[in-house]
Amino acid sequence: MRRYGSCLLLVLVGAAVLRISLFSEMYLRYVQAGLRPYLVVSGGVLVLLGGVRAVGTAVVRRAADDDCDGVDDRDRADGHGHGGDHEHGHGGAGPRVAWLLTLPALALLLFPPPALGSYSAGREAAQQAAQGVGTFPALPAGDPVELTLGEFGSRAIYDSGRSLHGRTVRMTGFVTHGDDGTWYVTRLLVSCCAADATTSKVEVRGAADGAPPVDTWITVTGTWHPKGELGTDGAWPPVVDASAVRRVREPADPYEKR
Repeated sequence: MRRYGSCLLLVLVGAAVLRISLFSEMYLRYVQAGLRPYLVVSGGVLVLLGGVRAVGTAVVRRAADDDCDGVDDRDRADGHGHGGDHEHGHGGAGPRVAWLLTLPALALLLFPPPALGSYSAGREAAQQAAQGVGTFPALPAGDPVELTLGEFGSRAIYDSGRSLHGRTVRMTGFVTHGDDGTWYVTRLLVSCCAADATTSKVEVRGAADGAPPVDTWITVTGTWHPKGELGTDGAWPPVVDASAVRRVREPADPYEKR
């Protein structure tokens, strides 16, 4: 059975990749939607390679067994024939500990890890260098206007036209807690995959029921609360005065795009 260890590992990894990319949308926890075709192809290739390698191993083993059948009975009894040498040379087929490599593949196949959450968001320092203040395009008509946390933050910190003033906004993210009872609606922004994620967050004030538990997904409706001088670290994180906070399900794509 150990002869097929590498084959099994290839198939398990390929099946795990296909599970999260072809048969579900769990791949969105790790990469952007545009990378889905590459994941599907990669998973299929790994499964195919595992199958081809298994077939090749079976053919080689059968040929070796046929050769052993032709060994003289006296040589076989003395243990000096090809059969004895074959078992001595190839019986190991790698260390047993190599089977531990199947555990990560099984874990990914059976228990895919969740999307990044408050722990990842909390590791990033609050570093917001001034990027230059300027005007932004007008917001769409009608309230509340749906904004990503990144869009709200950019307008709150850098928009000299104050396009958020007097407007009701609605944003969705997960809850993180800060010091002194502060809490935030938070989202992770990615360019390519979860490995390059950065944090976008908005402090929530005035919620009637207080702060929900950490990592709870919510939709916040409210108005911008000006803070600090535009274009400086004093304006970050931006603040929203909440008129409503509603718990929601985690979206299929938990990240915002930069």
